[in-house]
Amino acid sequence: MARVLSLFRPQPFMTLMAWRTPVLCKMSVDSRARKVFAAAVEAVQPDTVVQKSIVRRENSIIIDGHKFTLEHNLYLVGFGKAVLGMAAEAERIIGDHLVKGIINVPHGIQQTLRQHGKGHLLLKENSRIKVMEGAKHNLPDADAQKAAEEIKQLANRLTKNDLLLVLISGGGSSLLPAPIPPISLQEKLDVTRRLAAAGATIQELNTVRRAMSLLKGGGLGHYAYPAQVISLILSDVIGDPLDLIASGPTVRSEVWPEEILSILERYKLLDSLPASVDKVLREQGPRWEENTEEPDSLGHVLNAVIGSNIVALMSAGRHARELGFRPVVLSPGVCGNVKSVARLYGLLARFACSEEPPPEIADEMLRLGPEVGVESWDLCRTMQVLTEGCTEGWGATCLLAGGEPTVELTGKGRGGRNQELAMRVGLELRGLELPPKGPAFLSGGTDGQDGPTEAAGAITDGGLHDEAKAQGLDIGQFLTNNDSYTFFSHLSAGKRLLVPGLTCTNVMDVHMLLIPAIPITR
Repeated sequence: MARVLSLFRPQPFMTLMAWRTPVLCKMSVDSRARKVFAAAVEAVQPDTVVQKSIVRRENSIIIDGHKFTLEHNLYLVGFGKAVLGMAAEAERIIGDHLVKGIINVPHGIQQTLRQHGKGHLLLKENSRIKVMEGAKHNLPDADAQKAAEEIKQLANRLTKNDLLLVLISGGGSSLLPAPIPPISLQEKLDVTRRLAAAGATIQELNTVRRAMSLLKGGGLGHYAYPAQVISLILSDVIGDPLDLIASGPTVRSEVWPEEILSILERYKLLDSLPASVDKVLREQGPRWEENTEEPDSLGHVLNAVIGSNIVALMSAGRHARELGFRPVVLSPGVCGNVKSVARLYGLLARFACSEEPPPEIADEMLRLGPEVGVESWDLCRTMQVLTEGCTEGWGATCLLAGGEPTVELTGKGRGGRNQELAMRVGLELRGLELPPKGPAFLSGGTDGQDGPTEAAGAITDGGLHDEAKAQGLDIGQFLTNNDSYTFFSHLSAGKRLLVPGLTCTNVMDVHMLLIPAIPITR
């Protein structure tokens, strides 16, 4: 019964385009780009996504088309960076039937929300939900483990007449550490760190992490049986795979010792495991005490993704249309090296700004696409739409995408993937006209923080190189040192930085290529 809840009814792609006459807008391209980004973030606010996903009908609720009866039988648990706001809204909607709740959120988040005037995301003084804080510096710790144990105990006491509402968002994995005895939390953390340092993929990391955990990989769903479990998930993972978001505490995942040991052997870690870890990973059979009445598929669990990158992009597209752009969504799954991603956006800009783009541009884009997580079909569809827009005079276009590219660290500067992507795209756009006659590009993290900086990202265009040179800034040196934040802070007094402040959410990044209307000359 694991399903994904879409807050939008999918439409054929072409119907998402603005076929009507574009709206005239006197606002600058820079201002419009910032407003479109703000609309993307607003759509995935924790209280907003919960409000849209829970329909209250007297003594029942409807979630993803499923009706559940409320009889003062509701319990709530949650873990993740955005869970406090999700819990506050859930309690507002169905708090009259809530018996008890426990949520684990990042250390200091309540004080931070108060300081930023985000009181609407805090629980009321008389709340029945207990708030615990842990995972200082985004790492599992003793406080997080204590909260995980309390969550497990609450779930384990439920009956078939109870409902358990589980709230999950990014950062949930660090806030729900429950190593299988006799593994200690430090031993589990050390194994995970060594795997990551050896180059293991996120899938391999999660496979090993689940094998050492009581609650991940469906463990929480197991302990809650026979209660009905409803998980509302704010996704920060490309493609919204339920088993990877917070390591899937309500998604049953089989653990095969042979697979686990093979992964560890591949990265030459098998012979150096702590004795406790080696013992647990070699054991055959289930991680939990068997319950003969519990089905294998966790059929008592409904998993619903209520917020994701595509939700943010769709909202951004609607707002872009209101500001005079024709929105086109390329992909919500952009990944790979930031250099390749920048090259793709540069090619798309040149393709869109040419009346007759040379075929080499399309050929290179199709070669690059799979490398950065963009399907060839999506690229072909996007190029077709851009071509039609040019030949038929549809006006300015807002090309939207999302995901999470990676940066190769070669220096020790301050920055993040969004600011570095903006720098590199600016170089790719060199030689094209400046806005409003030429393209502009924005890249921003929906969590409002790009790396260890106060900025979410930056806005750039083809004039970046010359602007920097005129101010004595060597872009190449800043890129080599991964010092994008320092670069944009010094450039024109930081006017290109995107600084939305605390956003209280995270659905990865939003990329935006604003393309001017191309005059028809033939």
